[in-house]
Amino acid sequence: MAKRERVVRMSVEQPLWRALTGYRVLTMVYAVLLAIFGKDNLGQPRFERPWVAFAYLAFLFVWTLATLPKVRSAASCTKRFLGADLVVALTGIMLTPVADIHSQTFDGPTLPSIWTAGAVLAFAIKGGWRWAAFASTFVAAANIIQRGDPSRDTFHNVLLVWVASIAIGYVVEVARASERTLARALEIEAATRERERLARDIHDSVLQVLAMVQRRGTAIGGEAAELGRMAGEQEVALRTLVSSGLVPPTRVSEDAAEGAVVRTVDVDEESPDPAATCDLRALLAPHAGARTSFAEPGAPVVLPAEAARELAAAVSAALDNVRVHAGDGAQAWILVEDEPGEVIVTVRDDGPGIPEGRLAQAEGEGRMGVALSIRGRLRDLGGTAEVISVPGQGTEVELKVPKAQVSRGKAGSAR
Repeated sequence: MAKRERVVRMSVEQPLWRALTGYRVLTMVYAVLLAIFGKDNLGQPRFERPWVAFAYLAFLFVWTLATLPKVRSAASCTKRFLGADLVVALTGIMLTPVADIHSQTFDGPTLPSIWTAGAVLAFAIKGGWRWAAFASTFVAAANIIQRGDPSRDTFHNVLLVWVASIAIGYVVEVARASERTLARALEIEAATRERERLARDIHDSVLQVLAMVQRRGTAIGGEAAELGRMAGEQEVALRTLVSSGLVPPTRVSEDAAEGAVVRTVDVDEESPDPAATCDLRALLAPHAGARTSFAEPGAPVVLPAEAARELAAAVSAALDNVRVHAGDGAQAWILVEDEPGEVIVTVRDDGPGIPEGRLAQAEGEGRMGVALSIRGRLRDLGGTAEVISVPGQGTEVELKVPKAQVSRGKAGSAR
């Protein structure tokens, strides 16, 4: 089966990156103009060592313009760049008393001035409030050290940057979570509309044809009656699939450079990718029919693809036993339960049941259907298979697969 992918992409984060790009350019220009035209409190030129100030500001000018592509998206804004950008800001703060000897006496601006806040905001937008707290703490420490004897205004400015950056980081995290939720809701809505359209098409064509074949076959009799019976069973199975939403797609939600992304992927059952996942409901739904009822959770039951196929094969083996040993008239039920730590699938029938000791006897005679097809598969997955049968009251097979042990179970079976 070829993989089909539909992507729903949105982002309220991108405007923040564009705003940060503009902020860095404007504050860089402001820092340069402040150095050129700025005076100290006595009206004298601000810098005792102007060559230090202008050498740093020239570098800041080049750095800001050269790194504009780095602050256009979360993908381009790497951790390495963030670290280097923060070092540039901290270096400018620590060079301020070298260029301006009186900077520790008077509360004048640092060399990078408010450009420093842009470096902290990049941390906030990229990684949220924790990253913002990390960067703003370094900036706060550098400002306090640079002042030597920090005043109340210094502490006020440091605290303002620290609180503002953390608040922006928290808002970014909330926005990202909202994006993912909205994208998932839009995907579910689109899938629901598609299911309704398919259900209408199937009802208007395939189901009506099957119903007609059943009626005509029963009326004609003979071999046609058997064909009509089979058509009736397929009609019931197809109606069950339609009512349960056909085959629910596997959804993967992730955070990408341009915002929240939800991908809808058709599961390729032959894919060798060990990281592939699969909705167990999609594999078990085809078993539903006239004599087999299928009860499933409302949400996808996601397992590693290989583990889901093995569990589905064990369910198929249990249903084969129902058909062979319980008779054609037996009714079977499949129940899927998605618990926090494990997935439980129960297969129950209303047949005559299994006499006590019969399974052990069959295993001794070399009939390994339950031992290998059911218990062996579950054992390889790190799970268990329990067969409960009371003569005259049917049989119940309970299959349990712990989610945390699926990968370890498969690795163990490979050894």
